[in-house]
Amino acid sequence: MTLVVDHEIEAFLESHPDWSRSGNEITGMFTFKDFNESMGFVTRIALEAEKADHHPDIDIRWNKVTLTLSTHSEGGLTVKDLDLANAADSLK
Repeated sequence: MTLVVDHEIEAFLESHPDWSRSGNEITGMFTFKDFNESMGFVTRIALEAEKADHHPDIDIRWNKVTLTLSTHSEGGLTVKDLDLANAADSLK
């Protein structure tokens, strides 16, 4: 799998305000009404991640969920990361 180029990442970030980039990772922060809604989102994204065989780092803080994506085996961001970020946006 090849890495996505910087201009593709920047275009993604411009159209996805919940996401930011730090080095070879993108991070999305999602806020929900309460812990139950947060956990429902985590369950939905876990199912998508398993289907894609691409698993994010997940941090859960009561009503906030942070996802961090990177394709470690490739040393950066790939289409798998952008696809899973898109899936997360559609599941919130």
